[in-house]
Amino acid sequence: MSKDVPSREDLLKTPIKMLDLSEKTSIGTLVDHFSGTSFQARKLSQCVDIFRKMVDEDGTHTVMLGMSGALIAAGLRKVISDMIKMGLIDVIATTGAVVYQDFYQAMGYDHYKGDSNSDDVLLHKHMIDRIYDTYVDEDKFRETDVNIGHIMDTLEHRKYSTREFLAILGEKCQEDEDSILGAAYNMGVPVYCPAIADSSIGIGLSTAYKRSRESGMGMDEIFHIDTIRDNFEIAQIVHQSKATGAIYLGGGVPKNYINDAIVMADMLYGDQDGHEYAFQVTMDRAEWGGLSGSTLGEAQSWGKIDSEATYAMVHVEMSVAIPLIAGAVMEGRNWRKRSVADFVWEDDKLLPL
Repeated sequence: MSKDVPSREDLLKTPIKMLDLSEKTSIGTLVDHFSGTSFQARKLSQCVDIFRKMVDEDGTHTVMLGMSGALIAAGLRKVISDMIKMGLIDVIATTGAVVYQDFYQAMGYDHYKGDSNSDDVLLHKHMIDRIYDTYVDEDKFRETDVNIGHIMDTLEHRKYSTREFLAILGEKCQEDEDSILGAAYNMGVPVYCPAIADSSIGIGLSTAYKRSRESGMGMDEIFHIDTIRDNFEIAQIVHQSKATGAIYLGGGVPKNYINDAIVMADMLYGDQDGHEYAFQVTMDRAEWGGLSGSTLGEAQSWGKIDSEATYAMVHVEMSVAIPLIAGAVMEGRNWRKRSVADFVWEDDKLLPL
């Protein structure tokens, strides 16, 4: 038989290992044992192994985290902020909803246990918004929107990248030990939100824009959130990094943005390798052709994932998968010698790393 064609013996040489839960175990040990099982448990174990490799390389890889979905409503706020504080994340790309709800909680407001079978018309009458089985206070959301608008009123009227503006919000959150934006601000982790207008942050900024226009300001005098500047900035990060790793929590714009950062760097500076490590937690499927469910192998055809990359996808709901993945990595020790990337900016220019 050709050496390129596996023999029957080769195909049947590795038995599945039955999980043994008869003794006490840690999250890390449990997830490591998943590697001997099947289906999404094995995939989850592969994601953990890739995450460990990303952060065990003594700072070789710039780790980029994409966040989408209802992570705060799912109770994952502190898990993510701890990942940042422990130096496991260097750059973030996020939906506006994730960082908005983080800021909302930093203002002292909460998410509440609800019921997925609620009377939604009644909830609307009570000014309560529903995120599946979780409630939020629409009155407090509106207060938060207005607060964000008034923050912008106090700033110099010029162009801001989303990194700059979210750092301003992060500075106001830094006393909240569980805040994602606060942790990112304290650790110097840039946070990009390329679709910021499509969020309650965008709504809040619209209130400030309206006030500026009604005060007689010309359009060239009003503050602007400049997402093309975001592109220029993140391309510099990728270009100056020795190598990059990507974590996608969900899909959507953040996943695409972290992948497109490779293309941006290649277009602006040339000769850019794709991400060397990558993993995604998703419930989306590849068959429908959408980005959120597209395989990381498909991204190799675009050059966004390196041709020799190590990557994995696990199809598990995030409120279950993320605590297992993060918990298993946090239990380790090798990442503790890692230093978060030190980004120093002069306006939109990244100083050499």
